[in-house]
Amino acid sequence: MKRKIGLAILCMVLAAGRISAVCSTARAADDQSGETNWNRAQQLYQKSQSGQALTPEENAYLERAKEVRRKNAMKAPSYAPAVTAPASAEQGQIDWEYARQLMQKFRSGQTLTAEETAYLDKARRAKGQAGMQKGPAAASNPTTSTGLIPLDEMTAKARYKGEDGGLYGGGENVPPASQQQAARKELAKIVPLDAEGKPAKDGKIVLLSIGMSNTTQEFSKFKELADKDPDKSPLVVVVDGAQGGQDAARWSEKGSPATWETADQRLKAAGVTAQQVQAVWMKHARINPAAYGAFPAHGEELKGHIVSSLNLARKRYPNLRIAYLSSRIYAGYAMTPLNPEPYAYESAFVVRRLILDQIKGEPKLNYDPSRGEVVAPLLLWGPSLWADGLKPRKSDGLIWKREDLAGDGTHPSPASGRLKVAQLLLTFFKTDPNARGWFLKSSAEK
Repeated sequence: MKRKIGLAILCMVLAAGRISAVCSTARAADDQSGETNWNRAQQLYQKSQSGQALTPEENAYLERAKEVRRKNAMKAPSYAPAVTAPASAEQGQIDWEYARQLMQKFRSGQTLTAEETAYLDKARRAKGQAGMQKGPAAASNPTTSTGLIPLDEMTAKARYKGEDGGLYGGGENVPPASQQQAARKELAKIVPLDAEGKPAKDGKIVLLSIGMSNTTQEFSKFKELADKDPDKSPLVVVVDGAQGGQDAARWSEKGSPATWETADQRLKAAGVTAQQVQAVWMKHARINPAAYGAFPAHGEELKGHIVSSLNLARKRYPNLRIAYLSSRIYAGYAMTPLNPEPYAYESAFVVRRLILDQIKGEPKLNYDPSRGEVVAPLLLWGPSLWADGLKPRKSDGLIWKREDLAGDGTHPSPASGRLKVAQLLLTFFKTDPNARGWFLKSSAEK
């Protein structure tokens, strides 16, 4: 029994993206004895997360695996040593190992059951009451409004910690003339490519996502909508490369090669190649940003990792032309220090600094061969996702209700949060002047 539970916990680690040869060997032994094939279950899970449809047989197998894991790994471990409950635990003993497993499940982008959410919330409260919280404080008390103004509503005269307004600075929400001119040149290069990256009438244009758990949850839903949309070009292939638990540092030079390898596997599963990737939607964040100091310190730390990930993306995808960047959704309801306010809000200024740095000619973000080695794609804003809770955004009325967020108040909820971002993404790619040209059907295709 101890061995089965231990294997189940190792399998949870694998589901979070930490592949272990030891786990694979143990699973192979279980397969021979007729138990769940966790390697197959993990592959099916990745397939579903990438937006691909599972067969009825595959879906049933994955559901059975989830049920086995839930019963074996997500229950309070029966092998925990017997101890006398302290006086502070008179209202209920907290199994901290179980709570840790639940937090790992959250951070991998999976959805907790109502019972699991209640248990994790109980553990958080107990930890705070016992004075066991270490490092920076968790989130502030959940609130329906922070009083902060969305970056795209701030004017040139407005200030937030020394920063003015506008997605592109100076109160402007459209690219300056130089960046727009550059965008037109790069957009003209986006054409259907064959597997080797050569222009072909029956080739493909791949739109790939790069980022963490929020990114994959939102983009996989967008893929569902986009693949069904009659206006999307059939030559455009949407692939979700983002992964749960893989924050900006994991995608950087000092991160994990396995993260990029997983993205490559998803491209292969979609029947396309790295040479056909020409556009990416990138949405990054850092786990526990408070650990890196107040703005702008945590912003600079995040920016460095994003620059590195852009450089790696350009190396791996030689025909990558444009990266559409977005910042975080509202996190005023956050219950953990994972990425609460004002860090989610301030991530918009990080995205803007990246774009402005490129406009100023930062060598590490060079996209123009006439200026030297090309090490990054052209950077443009994707959809802006932040609104101040229940206060409607002026441009489109966007709000974030509590039910739009999952139990932790940080990840988008499956029922409404993910759909809200997916719809913003679809609207953006169908209407933005710097995206719709390659995303929508051409006159000939219509």
